[in-house]
Amino acid sequence: MTGSLEYYKVFYYTAKCGSVTKAAAELNISQPAVSQALKQLEQSLDTELFYRASKGMHLTAEGELLFSYVKNGYEQIEMGVQKVRQMQNMELGEIRIGASDMTLQFYLLPYLEKFHEQYPAIKVYVTNAPTPRTLEGLKENRIDFAVVSSPFPEMKDAEVIPVREIEDVFVAGRRFISFKNKTLDFKELEKLPLICLEKDTSTRRYVDDFLARNGVSIQPEFELATSDMIVQFVRRNLGIGCVVKDFAREAVESGQLFELRFNRMLPKRQFCVVRNTKVPMHTAAKMLLKIMGL
Repeated sequence: MTGSLEYYKVFYYTAKCGSVTKAAAELNISQPAVSQALKQLEQSLDTELFYRASKGMHLTAEGELLFSYVKNGYEQIEMGVQKVRQMQNMELGEIRIGASDMTLQFYLLPYLEKFHEQYPAIKVYVTNAPTPRTLEGLKENRIDFAVVSSPFPEMKDAEVIPVREIEDVFVAGRRFISFKNKTLDFKELEKLPLICLEKDTSTRRYVDDFLARNGVSIQPEFELATSDMIVQFVRRNLGIGCVVKDFAREAVESGQLFELRFNRMLPKRQFCVVRNTKVPMHTAAKMLLKIMGL
């Protein structure tokens, strides 16, 4: 580009206002500074861009041509600046979140509702996937932050914030009423028809690892994609389901299902918010995290 960008800015305002005086007022600089900038630009282009008339400054043919390009470029810049300010003022923007069915339903949803009430102009995209795929999306900067259940592998350059405790339980229906109020050993699960999540989920991996450490190996009769579906299968007495307690709470409290008791407790886990510390957090994402108390 020939000349300084500042020269083109002065050129744009002079052509737009049709006056050196008005351009100086718009730019908040002196009239001699405007005249000097125009002179420098004309010298760098080796052509005249304006001529004086009784009603101010008029563009030459070369000036008209240059202005047709500068006008589009400068107005695009101004529009860009306006959009940035709208983002900062929460009038424009989007948030990309990665969450599982469980973290969305039992932690994130009320905060999203509150955020949308306060900032309806911000679009919120939630990518629903198991923890491993969600964290992969965070690494690849496809989401702003993740809400996942522990445990999960350590992630470089990640900030992990525990936000809520969760508990895994085994639940059953009337077909297994003989087990109600009995204290079982986890080894007995090897002989029972089990209903679990698929193996690529953090919940299934956690339960399998815990049982393996206690010498128990399970072979579920059903492996399902969602915990809600596990509860439905258990209600139909198709087996004993392993779910996070929240999913079965309503059915247990109503007496449709009951929790199995064991001589040991499955250690409790946590929901965690995870963000990539190498990627700056934009205004809308910061505001949602603030609403979440983080």
